[in-house]
Amino acid sequence: MNHLLIYICSCLLIATMKGYAGQPQANHYVVTVTLIDSSDWVLYNGIRLPEIWPPQTQDPLDTSPMRIPYLENPPEIIPIDVGRQLFVDDFLIETSTLERVFHQAQKYEGNPVFYPETADELDEYHGNSAVTYLGQGGVFYDPQDDLFKMFYTAGWRGGLALATSKDLLSWSRPNLDLAGGNIILPRGVLMAGGDNAIWLDLNAKDPQQRYKLIIERWVDGDWKNYFKTRKGLPRHTLHTSADGRIWSQGVPTGSASDYTSFFYNPFRDRWVFSLKQNTERGRARYYSENSDFIQGAPWKDAVYWVNADELDKPDPSIGDAAQLYNLNAVAYESILLGQFYIHLGPHNSISEEQKVPKITELKMGFSRDGFHWDRPDRKPFIEATRQEGDWDRGYLHGTMGICLVMGDKLWFPYTGYSGIAPDGHRGMYTGASIGMATLRRDGFASMEAGKETGTLLTKPLTFKGKHLFVNVDCPQGELRVEILDEQNRVLKEFSSKKSSPIRVDKTLYKVQWDAGDDLSALAGKAVKFRFHLTNGKLYSFWVSPDKSGASYGYLGGGSPGVDGAVDNKGIHAY
Repeated sequence: MNHLLIYICSCLLIATMKGYAGQPQANHYVVTVTLIDSSDWVLYNGIRLPEIWPPQTQDPLDTSPMRIPYLENPPEIIPIDVGRQLFVDDFLIETSTLERVFHQAQKYEGNPVFYPETADELDEYHGNSAVTYLGQGGVFYDPQDDLFKMFYTAGWRGGLALATSKDLLSWSRPNLDLAGGNIILPRGVLMAGGDNAIWLDLNAKDPQQRYKLIIERWVDGDWKNYFKTRKGLPRHTLHTSADGRIWSQGVPTGSASDYTSFFYNPFRDRWVFSLKQNTERGRARYYSENSDFIQGAPWKDAVYWVNADELDKPDPSIGDAAQLYNLNAVAYESILLGQFYIHLGPHNSISEEQKVPKITELKMGFSRDGFHWDRPDRKPFIEATRQEGDWDRGYLHGTMGICLVMGDKLWFPYTGYSGIAPDGHRGMYTGASIGMATLRRDGFASMEAGKETGTLLTKPLTFKGKHLFVNVDCPQGELRVEILDEQNRVLKEFSSKKSSPIRVDKTLYKVQWDAGDDLSALAGKAVKFRFHLTNGKLYSFWVSPDKSGASYGYLGGGSPGVDGAVDNKGIHAY
C-alpha cells in the first residue's frame, strides 16, 4: 500500500510531563498531518479509516474509555477472508440471544519455567537482585531453527540474553560465543542495560533485517551513576539482524521513556511504535507509525494514544489511580491483541522503602483498525497474587509477540517479581522469574447458551472460501448453522434443519449440511450465518478455501508446524 504524504502544517505540541525525578519537563513534538491515499481508506475487514491518520482526537486528560468508531459505525458488509472471526465485540453480530463470557489465562502449575541461575542473572552488581525478566524482550517461534526463542534481560538492567526451547516449558541457555555464555549484548557502554524490545519479522523482504530491536540505552558512560541520578529520558536506538545475534549499528530515535516498544501491523503493513511518556495522569502511550522500521526512528508523527481509564479501578489496599505502564500488540487471526500493563502503584519511593514489588497486571484489549482499543473486560487477564513468597507476587510483564500458538492452546509468557532473592535479599526489583499462562485457542470470549437454545445472527458477510469451520465446545449440547441472504431469507440448501448437528469440543471443526460442505456458490455474495446453540460455547468461525481449515489469519508470536506468520496449515499444524 502506498501513502500520499502531504505536509500540511507543523506545530509545536508542548505536553507537560513528569520526568523520572518527578520534575515537570516540556517534551516537544513536531506533528505532521498525514492524508491517507484512497487505496488505504478501506481495511481488510471493511473498516474505513479517517483521512487524517493517525487520529489526533485523543485527549491525555480524558479518563473515559476510548471510543471505538468502527463499532459505532460498522461497515454495511464485512469481508471475512482473513483469519478466524472472534466474538470479542459486536462487530460481526447483528442480533444474539447468547451471553458473551470473557475468559482469563490459566497459570501453568509448574511455574516459574525460567529463573535466575547464572552469575549474570543472580546479579551482584545490583545487590543480589536475582532476576531474569522479559523487560519487553521477545518470545517467538523461529521456523528456520524449529525453536522457540526467548530474548530476555539477564540481571537487573543487565545484558540482552537468549534462551531456546522446544515446548515453552524446558529452556536452554546456548553458548553464543559473543559476550559470554548466552549473553548477546552485555550491560554497559553503548550496549544493553535497559528494557530492550525485539521482534522476529517473518515477512522481512531483506533477510538481514529478519530480527528488529529497540535498545534502551540509559547511558554512554557510567551506567550505574546515571541510573541513580535518573536525569532526563533514556536514549533509544533501532537495530536489525539476520539471526538475532549480530546487530546493525544503531539508528537514534526521537524522545521517549523506558518500556517503549513496537509491533508490526500486517493488516496495514506498518511498524507501530508504542511510546511511553509521562503525562499529567501519569504513565501513558503515544503512537507513531512508518512503513519502514528504521525510517520510523524519528517518531515525528507521534500523537497521544491511550492511558488507563476510569474503568481501571485502583487497588483498594493502595488507592493510587491506575496508569498504563506499557502496551504491546500483535496480530492474532483477524484482530490485533493488545496487552495492557496496568500499573496500580504504590509509588516507586514507597515500594523501595517497603522493599516489595509494585503492582502491575496484564489486561487485554482488541483492535480491528490498529489504533482504537476496545477493552470490554477489565478483570486481569494475568493477575499478580500480592502474596508474600509467591514468585509472581507483583510487577507482572508480558513480552513482545504476546502469545504463541500450539495446537489447541495459546501460550502467554510473563515475568513476575517475588521481591526476594534466593539469598534472602529483598527489594522492589528483586526476585524476577518467567512463567507461562495458557488459554484455549481463540478463547478470549465465548458466546454461550444453556439448556434453552439461543441464536446468533451475523451481519452481512462476504468470503472467497468454500468450507465453514467453527471453534465450539458443546459435547453435551448441540450447534446447528444456517445461511441467510441479506433479506434474512434462509437458503434452503443451508437451513438449520439440513445442518448436521455438532456435538463436540473442538477448536477446529467443519460444518456440513445434507448437501455437503461446499459454499463456493456463495463466494462473493453477501450472506449471513445464524448459529443455533444449546448448552455450549461458540468461540469463533471462519470460511476457509482449504479442507484443512487453514484460516490464513495471523499466529501471534508464531506456531510450530507453520513456516510463516500465517495459518496456512489448518488441522495439519495441530
